[in-house]
Amino acid sequence: MSDSTKTTQPPKNKRPKAGSIAIYVAAVLIMLWGLLPFYWMLVTAFRKKDFTFSTVPFPTHLTLDNFREALSTEFGNNFLRAIGNSLIISLTTTLIAVAVGVFAAYALSRYEFRGKYVVLGVIMGASMFPSIALVTPLFQLFTDIGLRGSYWALIIPNISFALPLTIYTLTSFVDELPWELEQAARVDGCTRGQAFRKVMLPLAAPAVFTTAILAFIMSWNEFLLAQQLSTVSTEPVTVAIARFTGGNAFEYPYATVMAAGALVTVPLVIMVLIFQRKIIAGLTSGGVKE
Repeated sequence: MSDSTKTTQPPKNKRPKAGSIAIYVAAVLIMLWGLLPFYWMLVTAFRKKDFTFSTVPFPTHLTLDNFREALSTEFGNNFLRAIGNSLIISLTTTLIAVAVGVFAAYALSRYEFRGKYVVLGVIMGASMFPSIALVTPLFQLFTDIGLRGSYWALIIPNISFALPLTIYTLTSFVDELPWELEQAARVDGCTRGQAFRKVMLPLAAPAVFTTAILAFIMSWNEFLLAQQLSTVSTEPVTVAIARFTGGNAFEYPYATVMAAGALVTVPLVIMVLIFQRKIIAGLTSGGVKE
């Protein structure tokens, strides 16, 4: 091909636009706003107690004594038991909420019935209900039926808060799955349940995975109801950290609390970073792209 037939294109302007620069600056500011408290928690957790209130912004006077004290039972704290309690409560809540949420989302997406949008509105309203208003009635209820202090007194309220999240997220996702796939499975001889289990559920796996992670994190971080409905033997990590005690009544173990917070928070941060692509995919994508 001769040079005369070649099309010339103007050189691309690689200089970033002012709008792009503003977006990057805003993203950095938001990231710093979210990560600075986490960074300061880690700095304090690794710092000797005599320098807990030091304003030096970099890690200094490093030690692991705060972590040893957080895991010790010398002062009446049993952090390892609290971690086990949180795992039991969060995993049970997540499994039940996701299992119920999958079927509820499928029914709300695939079936037309009177009052369908009223049900969706009630579900959304339940997710916005302030938990502080439920503390006294739930405390009285579980006390009257003899469940206060048990795992179920903590799991049942958590399920009620996790279900709206799982149902709303999964309903939006199932709405985007094409009817044709399910109808083709029915033509091939599958029952409605088999079509759901073998066709629709695998396609909804990203959304199910996303809602499971979000429900687990929400249950893991719950504090208000757990503080009132748990006992020493069933308290989760959030309550256990709040009642940490020091060597005497006049000493509040700030550094130990920061170490315990780091032990609880770092695994969640790592989990979110590892599965961030799946989380984003579950929240933003549909089952089939056109």
